Amino acid sequence: MRFEVSSSELLKQLNIAFGAISNNPVLPVMEDFLFDVVNGVLTITSTNLETTIITKMPVTSEEDGTIAIPAKILLETVKALPEHPITISTDDENNGVKILSAFGVYKLAGDSPLDFPNPPEEDNVESLVMNSKKIQKGIANTIFATSNDELRLAMTGVLIHIDFTRIHFVATDAHKLVKYTFGNLNSDITRSLIVPKKGLSQVKNALSEDQDVKISFNKTNIFFTFGATKIACRLIDSKYPEYNAVIPVDLPFEALINRKDFLNSLRRITIYANKSTNQVLLNITDQSITVSAQDLDFSNEATEQLSCEYVGEPMTIGFNAKFLAEMLSVIEADDIKLLISDPSKANLLIPVEEEAGENLVMLVMPVMMGHQ
Repeated sequence: MRFEVSSSELLKQLNIAFGAISNNPVLPVMEDFLFDVVNGVLTITSTNLETTIITKMPVTSEEDGTIAIPAKILLETVKALPEHPITISTDDENNGVKILSAFGVYKLAGDSPLDFPNPPEEDNVESLVMNSKKIQKGIANTIFATSNDELRLAMTGVLIHIDFTRIHFVATDAHKLVKYTFGNLNSDITRSLIVPKKGLSQVKNALSEDQDVKISFNKTNIFFTFGATKIACRLIDSKYPEYNAVIPVDLPFEALINRKDFLNSLRRITIYANKSTNQVLLNITDQSITVSAQDLDFSNEATEQLSCEYVGEPMTIGFNAKFLAEMLSVIEADDIKLLISDPSKANLLIPVEEEAGENLVMLVMPVMMGHQ
């Protein structure tokens, strides 16, 4: 194999493919990129068996071939080079790799491509097309709410529920729940899929343009295809909790709050909260919210007051400040509504302004107002 390529263009594709490289691979060859050059097209593949990334780019090839190249050292080498054509060649007898640049020659040991795992087959699939910005938004709005508890396997991923012309992204860890709905989908499909958060994170990072994305899925995998890139994620084989049943309706009390003011206040107040509970108290009255926290172990405390528009009975309610801040950070609207009923029951955060066809609901459980 021998080809010439722009170092900067190669770096873009390597950065995308590196997202599927594991720090603790099942097989040593999974620390590699698989390079395959055919008829002037370089295909780069990486996998950790849960997520597989395949990306393609044109090159000037003198000789076709296939080889597995250690990902980290190759990425670091190309990243350290300025924009300039480089030549990559291989020795088929010993899998040696040579990189030639205007500055010098770099040699490293490759691996046999025969040991590299085969990518999942995109067969017997159903497909739809969705705008990349909506996919990014669906992932960003939900991925932080997934669980890290492997005993609750379904909750470690994001549920993608396709309901004909609507698609729902749902995540929960039993303390918080987020449901993002996009309702202008051109689809005749109804299907529920649980997608690992690590794979979705790579999809979100790789989507950089406002473009159409083909989403295909079968019983075992979901495929996101855009531009010259395809990302395949192995689905989580589990049953997702019945989330709609826990989202309260007709909450009687409503506070209208500026999102940025609320978020900034939480960030300051949290500095003084107990580090094990992150508990803050919201004392909500007619025209204001008093945000407070204290850490009795260190005699730390802080209080701030925010203006709001509130309809309801005066109430003091405790929250995990980290959960509230995560939610407020991904909401794009200038103002939010906090819907509440009781200091011991689930509450909702919703944006006041939303784009056409979108609906975002965030549920957060209160914490008991005890030791701080």
